[in-house]
Amino acid sequence: MSSDEHSEQDLIARARAGDGGAFADLVMLHADRVYGALRRFGLEPEDAGDVAQEVFLRAWRGLDRFEGRASFSTWLYRIAFNEAQRRLARRALPRAESSPDGEDPVASLSQAPETEPAAQALAGEFERKLDDALGELPDDWRAAVVLRDIEGLSTHDAAKAAGVGEAAFKSRLHRGRMQLRALLEPYLRLEES
Repeated sequence: MSSDEHSEQDLIARARAGDGGAFADLVMLHADRVYGALRRFGLEPEDAGDVAQEVFLRAWRGLDRFEGRASFSTWLYRIAFNEAQRRLARRALPRAESSPDGEDPVASLSQAPETEPAAQALAGEFERKLDDALGELPDDWRAAVVLRDIEGLSTHDAAKAAGVGEAAFKSRLHRGRMQLRALLEPYLRLEES
């Protein structure tokens, strides 16, 4: 067990004993990734912020039910996935178009801060195209791609977070990747020219 994992386990044990500060530290460790996952699951920034708060509230209330069979982050992703699905199901209006400036406060794709302005602009444009393409995927396929390819969970942990078996998850992931590739292909061909 690495020192980070040991430290996280210590925080979990202290939080279970009622230490609110330890839980606040856990929130700080995972807040950006949970928010980013919620955005990639299809929530708008305002909704993602609200739902992230709900995720951590549910985690605090349910901490005694965390069994440790999966990592703490996988458990949080499962809560986040469920909460995102609830919010999306309640939303009766069609998806709002992305904001004209395309700003996403939590960028999941790495972008070196010292790259040339043209490269930064190209990376920002690709991220907007990726977000738009993810928004066109069915929810189950989008969740599979986000959990596995963007958040970097193992197939086993991602399937647990999505609440399905590994075979079903792999099928969703494959279909999501294929549709995402088809949606991004015109943009990628343009960039190669």
